[in-house]
Amino acid sequence: MERQLPKNVRQIGNVSDNPKIYVEDYVDTYLNQLREKAKEQPVGVILAGEVLELEDEKAVFVSGAVQMQELSEKDGKLEIGQDGMKHMMEEAAQYFPESHIVGWGIVEEGNPMSRNREVKKIQEREFGQEGSLFLWKNAREQDEIFYAYKFGELMQIGGHYIYYEKNPEMQNYMINTRKENGVTPSEVVEDRAAKNFRSAVREKMEYKEQHQSSAFAYITSAVLVLIVLVIGITTVNNFDKMKAVQNSLETLSETVGGGQADAKTRTETAETEKNNAKEASGTVKKAEGTTTSETSDGQLSDQDFYVVQKGETLAGISQKLYGDTSHVKAICKMNGLSDGNLIYIGQKLLLP
Repeated sequence: MERQLPKNVRQIGNVSDNPKIYVEDYVDTYLNQLREKAKEQPVGVILAGEVLELEDEKAVFVSGAVQMQELSEKDGKLEIGQDGMKHMMEEAAQYFPESHIVGWGIVEEGNPMSRNREVKKIQEREFGQEGSLFLWKNAREQDEIFYAYKFGELMQIGGHYIYYEKNPEMQNYMINTRKENGVTPSEVVEDRAAKNFRSAVREKMEYKEQHQSSAFAYITSAVLVLIVLVIGITTVNNFDKMKAVQNSLETLSETVGGGQADAKTRTETAETEKNNAKEASGTVKKAEGTTTSETSDGQLSDQDFYVVQKGETLAGISQKLYGDTSHVKAICKMNGLSDGNLIYIGQKLLLP
């Protein structure tokens, strides 16, 4: 089965550099437990794993670590004999037959800068392939630094990943070499169990947070939909009311227009009869009410209407035309208005 990038990982530092480094959790636990032994003298390890191209990036997986029993320090300098290196390679092949040597490392006190020359010399002689790793780990602090051998130099890598998978090969090595390495299996199991428990709790909390976020988003969406529906229904109702008012005004206008036509007809008939009477009697009389027959008998002029202007109300119109607001009800009654506020710009109001 083709390996893919692990999903259950823990990031250490900045992982933007190339290659990407993935250290299996049992290997990380083993290296941390070597720190106690490294307080007395430097402890070297060979790193086993594989180098792959995943998602267009180079990735180095470290799934095994073998302690260098033959590493020694003479006059402050590290030394590894050829026989010792051969023995370590054989041991790595025995415990990790499906893996390759991907680098090496040192656990010690001090700082990595003091080892530059000798580390580079060992790297070029024993682990000179492009992209091979070197790990420096502090015996007293939690500091650790990975380097990658590129372009003939050891270049520092800003960070790496710890990943969690079944690793029976590393477990087997730790159990079989517990006396030599000073690492007891019970410590390893307890440490791994604690990490697994923390990982499970973290995943459960993340799932719970995601579930709560989804539920909140669903409720929020439902409330928004309900608000939109209420606003829509209210708008439709208001539109229907305005339409009804407009229809009432149109009906009233038609009624007023019909009244004007009837009044005009009656006036013309009266004038005809009056003229006939004048011709029959031969007497032409001037009556005082003659001038009022054009308007007082029912005909409406522009003075009988008022055109609503912008921002006006019935109360303001009554105050403007009559000097008080007592005519509001009369205006409403004559124009068929049930609500004095439902008037619009350009509307013609019949005045009392």
